[in-house]
Amino acid sequence: MKKYLVLLLVGATGVAQAQTICTHQWYESIDKILHTTDGQGHGPDIGSDEWKSVIEFKLRVRDRPNVPERSSDQWCQYIDQQINGMQGAEGSTRKSSTANVTPGPSYDCANVKPGAIEAMICEDKALSALDLNLSVVYDSARIKAGNEHPPRLKAEQRGWIKGRDDCWKSDDVGACLRIEYQRRIAELQARYRLVPGIGPFYYECEGKPASEVSVMFFKTDPPTLIAERGDSVSLMYQQSGGSGLKYLGRNETLWEQQAKTIITWGYGAPELHCKRRS
Repeated sequence: MKKYLVLLLVGATGVAQAQTICTHQWYESIDKILHTTDGQGHGPDIGSDEWKSVIEFKLRVRDRPNVPERSSDQWCQYIDQQINGMQGAEGSTRKSSTANVTPGPSYDCANVKPGAIEAMICEDKALSALDLNLSVVYDSARIKAGNEHPPRLKAEQRGWIKGRDDCWKSDDVGACLRIEYQRRIAELQARYRLVPGIGPFYYECEGKPASEVSVMFFKTDPPTLIAERGDSVSLMYQQSGGSGLKYLGRNETLWEQQAKTIITWGYGAPELHCKRRS
């Protein structure tokens, strides 16, 4: 039975020093067993906190009180022990341990109603991976939102699930679901700063300092930005096609075209001609 063990090295002082197993090679070996991506490049970065959360979920140990801190060497040892402990007979290969690992979304597919949106997600590997990824991102956002007043994350998530389930009305239900998941993941990552932001950048509109718009860009998928103008805040998603970079929010747009930027702010509002302040 193959196991990864902590190696002891004796240094110049003669004192035994532990060599961690938390290497990129070890992370990749775990990922080959538990498969955290959807096979199309979508998934958390290997070795990241989100990736480790997915690993815990796949092994059904997330939120157990005895799970070590994810940033510690003990976490890697714990996960290694969990995987090796899943092997059946003596002499079986490590690959066989995947038999007890159930791939799928963040919920139990055995309890869903046939024909429901949840059932469709269970039957689609890519959608299952997106649902699992959203679960990890939501968990990270929930921690960041601990002091949020008024608390809105949980209520918004319930509303999002209701909107997701309305995809049954779409001509292409699968495409609708993928877009809904990708946008929700990107929204949470940007709003709760779960990915690095670029900025802020300041845009002066119509030559009036009072009409300034501040913008933070986020490398999500799809790319997003959060713009602020006065007391108003808007999250926008980058749109594909066309010239320049165009972002669309609920009632706002930002369109960068070479040396100028056009911003609309509010339903039916006129275009604002803006320039990024250096």
